[in-house]
Amino acid sequence: MSDFATVSDIINLKRPLTADEQTRAEALLPLISDIIRVAGESAGQDIDALVADSTEYANVVKSVTVGVVLRELDTPAGMLPATQSTESAGGLSLTYTLPNASDTIRLWPSDLKLLGLKKQRIGVLELMG
Repeated sequence: MSDFATVSDIINLKRPLTADEQTRAEALLPLISDIIRVAGESAGQDIDALVADSTEYANVVKSVTVGVVLRELDTPAGMLPATQSTESAGGLSLTYTLPNASDTIRLWPSDLKLLGLKKQRIGVLELMG
C-alpha cells in the first residue's frame, strides 16, 4: 500500500514547501493515508480498492490527503489551530474555538464527506413500542 499523495503533489497542487516542511510532510503522508484507510474500514469501504477502480476517486483522496497535510503543516509549533476567534479590547474578551484540542491528526467531517464516508441519514426512532 502506498501513500495517497506525495510531497510533489503538495508542491504542485498547493504551495512550495520549505526543507523542514518537506521533511515533516514525508513523515505525515503515510500516517494520514493510514488514517483515511482506517476511516474507510470503519465505514465498510476499502479505500485502496476504490482508488484502484476510479481515477476520479483517487484524485479526491489525493486532494483530501494534501489538505490534511497542509492543515498540519500550517499549525504553528506548540499551538492548536483555531477555527473561530473573538477578540475585544474594552471588556477584555478573548474566545477561540479549537476543532482539535487534543492535537491529534484527524479527518474533519468535510474530509469524510468528500471521501463518501459520511452521509446524512434520516431515520425514525420509535420510543414507544
